[in-house]
Formats: sequence, structure tokens, C-alpha cells
Amino acid sequence: MGGVRIPQGVLNICLAYLAAMNLWGIVATVWDKRAAIRRARRIPERTLLRISALGGSAGMWLTMLLIRHKTRHPRFMAGIPVMLALQIGLVLLGFRYGNLSIS
Repeated sequence: MGGVRIPQGVLNICLAYLAAMNLWGIVATVWDKRAAIRRARRIPERTLLRISALGGSAGMWLTMLLIRHKTRHPRFMAGIPVMLALQIGLVLLGFRYGNLSIS
């Protein structure tokens, strides 16, 4: 059964993108926590959720738990893990049913 083979270069680009998005999610979460402590201008919740939806959910969720930021907000404590599960599920579905493979 032939499938679509993902070239190593494309895979590296995808992994670099995910690393960058997760780093952005970590920095944004820490920045927002520090701003909350200083009572300075905050990052809008919509922006934080968009970063998560664009691939930064793993880094953002772990950072939220580690620094205890936004942990009382159901939108974040339920929404970000759901986004992470959906992102992982889409990748797994692509490999399982989309005939994707890594060359």
C-alpha cells in the first residue's frame, strides 16, 4: 500500500514550527504572569488561546501548570488540553488514515 512520504526536510520544518510555537506559548504565558503580578498591561486571553491553537498548546499548558497561571480559568484549563488532544489526534489520523509516512 503506497502512501504519501513526508521528506525529512519538510518534517524538520514542521518540527521547527512546533518548537517555535511552543516557545512562543511559554514566553507569552510567563510574560502574562509577570504582568499580572506587576499589574501591568496583560496579553489578551484571545491571543493566548490563538497561540495555543496554532500549535503552542503543549508548552503553554505545561507552563501554566508549572507557574500556576490561568489555572482557575476553565476556558484555559479545559480548552488548552482539548486543543492539544485535537492536534495530536490530527497528526495520528494523518499517519493512520492519510497514508502519511516519514521517509
